[in-house]
Amino acid sequence: MTNAFVFPGQGSQAIGMGKALADHYAAARAVFEEVDDALGEKLSDIVFNGPEDQLTLTANTQPALMAVSLAALRALEAEGITIKQHAAFVAGHSLGEYSALAAAGALTVTDAARLLRTRGNAMQKAVPVGEGAMAALLGLDFDTAVAVAREAAQDDVCEAANDNAPGQVVVSGAKLAVIRAVDIAKGKGAKRAMLLNVSAPFHCRLMQPAAEAMAEALAAATIAAPIVPIFANVTAAPTADPEAIRKQLVAQVTGTVRWRESVSAMAGAGVDKFVEVGAGKVLSGLIRRIAPAEGVIDFGKPSDIADVKALLGLV
Repeated sequence: MTNAFVFPGQGSQAIGMGKALADHYAAARAVFEEVDDALGEKLSDIVFNGPEDQLTLTANTQPALMAVSLAALRALEAEGITIKQHAAFVAGHSLGEYSALAAAGALTVTDAARLLRTRGNAMQKAVPVGEGAMAALLGLDFDTAVAVAREAAQDDVCEAANDNAPGQVVVSGAKLAVIRAVDIAKGKGAKRAMLLNVSAPFHCRLMQPAAEAMAEALAAATIAAPIVPIFANVTAAPTADPEAIRKQLVAQVTGTVRWRESVSAMAGAGVDKFVEVGAGKVLSGLIRRIAPAEGVIDFGKPSDIADVKALLGLV
C-alpha cells in the first residue's frame, strides 16, 4: 500500500471548518457532539460560528482541529475509505499527531479532546505572554537555521521548533533571542525572516512545564496500538508501540517537529499518495515541496470526496 493519511496542526484553523461535513454526514456530526461532551462545552459552536478570538485560543484550537480531522475521517469512512484498508501510515503535525493517533484507533476521540485541552492550556501557561516568540526562517537549510538559532540564543533559549520543508524552518524561544535570530538569518542569506503571530514559543525548552503536565496526563491515558504505524514528530520514524508513543508525545512538546524528515521517510518507505485529512491545505503544500508524489490531496469538505476516490483508485 502506498498511501499515507496526514493530519494538520495549529495554523490551519478557520471559522466554519468542518461545518459542511457535519451537515452532510451524521458520523461527522457525531464527532463534534462527542468532543463537546468530552469538554463539557459547545466547542463546535465556536468552530462553526466563531468568534475568531475564541477559536484561536490555543486551548480551543487544538481540540477543534482534531475534531475537524476526525469528522473528515468519519466522512471518508462513510464513503468506504478507511485507514485500515487504504493507508500504510499516518502522521500529524504537532497537535495533528493526536488526530493521527485517534484516527488509527490508538486514542479515543474523547481522550484525544481532553488531552489536547490539557496540552493547549499547559503550553499557553508555560511562558508568560510577551516573553516568548517564534519566527519563520525562509530560504535556509535546516543545519544553517540551527546554527542561526544557536548563535542567537547567547545566554537564552532559541531553538529550531519546526523543520517544515526545504527552506522553511521555524525557530522558537525567548523573544529577544528570536528577534536576534531574525536579524542573523537575514545576514546568512535567508530570503525572508519574520516573527510569527503566535501566543507562545512552542516546541522549545521553554515548554518544559507543559511537557511535565503532559507526562502526567499521558501516564493516566489509555493508548492502544494503532492499526497502522504512525510517523512520530520527534523521531521521523514509524512506530506502533503504545509506550513509545506515550514517551514521544511528551518529548514532542519541547522537541523539534521533524516534518520534512517524516515525509521523506514515508516516501522512502514507498508512499506516493498523501491525503491531508481535516482543515486547510498547509501540509499538502509542504509535502509537494518535500517528496515526489503521484498525488497529494486535502480533504475537508464533502465536495472533495470524488477527488480523493480518484487519487486512491476507487472510481
